Amino acid sequence: MGLPSLHRKPKTQRAKRALEKRDAKITENTKKCTFIRGGNTSETVTRALKELYILKKTSGIMMQRKNMMRPFEDRSQLEHFAKKNDSSLFLFGSHSKKRPHNLVFGRMFDFQVLDMVELGIDKFTSMYEIKNAKCMSGTKPCLVFSGDLFETEHEYKRLKNLMIDFFRGPVVPNIRLAGLEHVISITAINGKVLFRSYRVSMKKSGSKTPRVELQDIGPSMDLVLRRCHLASLDLYKQSMKKPKQLKPKKKKNIKHDVFGTKLGRIHMESQDLDKLQIRKVKALKRQKPSDVKKDAEVGVETKKAKTDDAAR
Repeated sequence: MGLPSLHRKPKTQRAKRALEKRDAKITENTKKCTFIRGGNTSETVTRALKELYILKKTSGIMMQRKNMMRPFEDRSQLEHFAKKNDSSLFLFGSHSKKRPHNLVFGRMFDFQVLDMVELGIDKFTSMYEIKNAKCMSGTKPCLVFSGDLFETEHEYKRLKNLMIDFFRGPVVPNIRLAGLEHVISITAINGKVLFRSYRVSMKKSGSKTPRVELQDIGPSMDLVLRRCHLASLDLYKQSMKKPKQLKPKKKKNIKHDVFGTKLGRIHMESQDLDKLQIRKVKALKRQKPSDVKKDAEVGVETKKAKTDDAAR
């Protein structure tokens, strides 16, 4: 879901074409996230915002002041922060009697709100309460989603896609085995969304493949889905559109099966077997009629000689 860079309003057609050419990005930047505190926040919400900011520290911006806003009623201030900080993700925290310990995850498209999901914190465990070794800041996490709701319910499908956008980090071509040290597990079960963070510990197993253990490092949250503002299907498809340069070029007569095996079809002209070059074996060599007659006469004489020897 690419975002165009900030640009001035062009005054001429030539300037407009120049700005369009400059702003056209084949590969988008790593998505930034703005963390916003509402006018009234609880201690649980404040700690949740700070610890989620630690997970996104390399590509996150924490707003220091409180902001009186209601994202589901007025989005203008959110869009202003997105333009100001060039961020396409946001996390808003608030607390009220009607919606206690409230978190709103959201994302932008063209500096306009695309999706928003409101989650309530039912249970929270801080990372500082768990006395285990933590991962390095900026480590790219491995995301694990569990639960049938992520495959069947439309709202949970979009929530899964939003969480992937939120935590995936920079796009990298390769990852070494030792680099997989942070796992974020999100489970949808019994109407709740369980958020867990683990550190991967690889230990000796007596073979080449190490034994993998997961250690809870926090933060851990039990969340409840409250409200959703989801973009229309047409706008969602438009936001997922990729540039032509990134689309793989189709090659004729080449396809891949379900296992990723590359299969190719070869077209050949009909072959003339009379001109086919094969190994020259004397037994298969075509003989002239005169040679065949000579071979027959030699065979008769040999047979007659063997009969005379037997009579003697």
